[in-house]
Amino acid sequence: MAIEAFDVVDLIHVKRDRGVLSTEQINWLIDAYTRGFVADEQMSAMTMAIFLNGMERREIRDLTLAMIASGETMDFSGLSKKTTDKHSTGGVGDKITLPLAPLVASFGVAVPQLSGRGLGHTGGTLDKLESIPGWQANIGPARMREILEEVGAVICAAGSGLAPADGKLYSLRDITGTVEAIPLIASSIMSKKIAEGTSALVLDVKFGSGAFLKDIEQSRELARTMVELGVDAGVATSALLTNMNVPLGLAIGNANEVRESVEVLAGGGPSDVRALTVALAREMLAHAGLPDADVEAALGDGRAMDTWRAMITAQGGDPGAALPVPRETHVVMAPRSGVLVEQQALPFGIAAWRLGAGRARKQDPVQHAAGIDLHAKPGDLVTEGQPLFTLNTDEPERFARAIEALDGAYRIGDAGDDIVTGGPLIAERIGA
Repeated sequence: MAIEAFDVVDLIHVKRDRGVLSTEQINWLIDAYTRGFVADEQMSAMTMAIFLNGMERREIRDLTLAMIASGETMDFSGLSKKTTDKHSTGGVGDKITLPLAPLVASFGVAVPQLSGRGLGHTGGTLDKLESIPGWQANIGPARMREILEEVGAVICAAGSGLAPADGKLYSLRDITGTVEAIPLIASSIMSKKIAEGTSALVLDVKFGSGAFLKDIEQSRELARTMVELGVDAGVATSALLTNMNVPLGLAIGNANEVRESVEVLAGGGPSDVRALTVALAREMLAHAGLPDADVEAALGDGRAMDTWRAMITAQGGDPGAALPVPRETHVVMAPRSGVLVEQQALPFGIAAWRLGAGRARKQDPVQHAAGIDLHAKPGDLVTEGQPLFTLNTDEPERFARAIEALDGAYRIGDAGDDIVTGGPLIAERIGA
């Protein structure tokens, strides 16, 4: 039996007592946990010590690199196109990847977007796209490269071989109350993105009611940490700090978010979805050496839409097929006339989840037609009896709990009342 280089209890003591782990200790810890020598109970103690006491920049970098080294890496250096990617920390109505990837690809840039599924109140990009008949999330590396060369954009599931240590650690954090530890969030996201092999990365780090981290200062710290990790790994990285106090767009769900994304690609769509798509596209294209690209023109002249159709078709989908529609709907009317002054993101995300648009466990199915269609946004004038939003589901018994989640989540006031949005859509840009 081989002699282990360290004793995990000693390393737990170091972080418990606010000490600093060496590169060698971190490399051993992640390797030993991946191969099962370090038990879940021991790694749980370590993650709690990190949650409480934090990590230095060098420790976070070492943790990220160790998780990358636990599995495979991808290499797109042989492509004829420059690569650039985007990651969002997730929110309510956040469908930006769908219009963004083909928009950026329409400029001759490759976008290898490895995406995930939703859990809880935040939706998953793959769940949304699987609303499209025939579309496949799982494609092999060789086919991925072919599509990137031919079309320019791929949105697909990451293989299990990419940063497997992160997969184990992520599941553990979810059941030990350590999900919000910034060093662990940053290393989790960036280990996968760096292993993915993109040469540039733009991060959409959200704050507010419907965000992973509610507090803008915490979100700012996370953004800075991830930008530093990217730069340290040789990936051109920047971040936009964006507002998730109000749902993004008018659609919350799966199929309805695909419809809204197509509207944006056709040159329309809600102003906030369009604005964030354009801002992120400009940032991605600047990293790819195209700082003056006319992004708005590509939405208006059909180039982005053509790339969308080609991207969906390349993964087996029918971009012209009808999308699922709900069997049951329930319309909530405005109880009085006035101004919609508040619309909190988190309760609407929870309501959509309860309607069947999300899942409580990773293995749960989703209803592609379930979700919420908003008919007004904060600042809009409404009249008594006017539809405020429509709840969609295939199972009408879900309506009661969804409506319960929305109690106090929206408010109609009078002209002159403060509109509760939590600030501008894009709070700031964070670069190297």
